[in-house]
Parts: sequence; C-alpha cells; structure tokens
Amino acid sequence: MRSSIILPTYKERENIVELINTIIRILRDEDVAFEIVVVDDNSPDGTAEAVRKEFGTDKRVRLFVRNDERGLATAIRYGIERSKGDIVVVMDTDFNHDPRMIPQMIELLKYYDMVIGSRFVLGGGMEDRFRYYCSAIYTIWLRFFLGIHIKDKLSGYFSIKREALNSLDMDSIFQGYGDYFMRLLLKAQKRGFRMLEVPTFYRLRKAGHSKTNFIEVLYKYTISAIRIFFSKDRW
Repeated sequence: MRSSIILPTYKERENIVELINTIIRILRDEDVAFEIVVVDDNSPDGTAEAVRKEFGTDKRVRLFVRNDERGLATAIRYGIERSKGDIVVVMDTDFNHDPRMIPQMIELLKYYDMVIGSRFVLGGGMEDRFRYYCSAIYTIWLRFFLGIHIKDKLSGYFSIKREALNSLDMDSIFQGYGDYFMRLLLKAQKRGFRMLEVPTFYRLRKAGHSKTNFIEVLYKYTISAIRIFFSKDRW
C-alpha cells in the first residue's frame, strides 16, 4: 500500500527542505511506498521556491501552491484530495511532529482505522512545559465538554486509512485552523473507528517563528468547541 504524507506550509522555508529529506530517508530505509504532498499557501518567504529547487525532479514530492485561499484545515483537505495513497498521514512542518514516528503510524493501520500521535499518553510530552500543561488541562475540559475519548484532541499528527477518511463529511470537518481535529475525532468516534494513540514528544521548532498566538488559539478553539456542542454533529 502507498502512503501520502500531507505537509501544509506557510512561511516554512527554513524547515521544509530538511523535513522532506528526513521523511524520504526514514521511509526509504523502512521500504515504505510513499509520496509527499506539499500544499503551500503562497508563502512570501519563498517556501515553494525552496521545494521546487530541491525536489523539482523528484517524482515522490508533489508541490501545490494556493493563491486564492489560505488556512491550515483547507490546505490539509486540498492535499488529501490531490493525494493518491491508500494511507494518509498529516503532520506539521516545523518539526514539532517527529517524522521518525511515521513508519509506526503507518504499520499500525493494519489493526486500526486511525492512529494519533499523542502528547498525553505515557511516553509523550512537549519540550515547552508551559504549553504542555495548558494543553493538557484544556484537553481534559474538551473531554467532558464534547465527549471525545482520545486524550490529545488537538494533536493534528495522524495517519488514517483513505477509505475511512472518505466515509466522513469532509465539508464539516476541514474548516478553521487546528480545531478541525476536534471535529475529525468526534466524527470518527461516532462512526466507531478503531483509533489508537501512540506517544510523541513535541520539540521546539527548529527554525523560523511560530505563526500562532497560544492564548488566541485557545480562544478560537473554545468558540469552535461551543459551536460543535450546539450543532447536530455533537449528537
């Protein structure tokens, strides 16, 4: 089976080439059939140009540049819809998500429908301790508020069988920023997906600057959670 690695990017010129080379090396060594799909939201720092320069002749790397739309969730969906693999892997492009986890997350789909890289199971964590504890408390609240059983409800690092993903309502999931992951988990849970969390440890980003304000993000996620609670999808 072939795996598609979806990499949504915006202003990640300093990270993207190293990340792609790392993924290629890891998956080649594990003899995994794969493609890498980069979806760049017309980054002004030259992210797309860096990918073209380094991987322009590599058929394993496919680059799409969006000029008319911007946003993490829609970029992920854009990449999924243009990918060709039987398995889809979604991850961040700032090295928060450890690419060494990818082979395991693919292999475990022999037994599960979806595998989530989790900070909140034994062996997982974050180098940024403040954000770790804030995120842990927040996800506990989400468990009680929305009834999502997965511990890391904001991970965004996951592998999933395409047939399982295609059975879900993509329009209602892939909106906004990282809050799409709450909707994905809720719908997968309602469908009875077999889901597994595997421990992953978030390092600080290797280069560049974060494009999100942590407090602002939590506020937006809370608004999204409230909307989910009062929507028909909640039930």
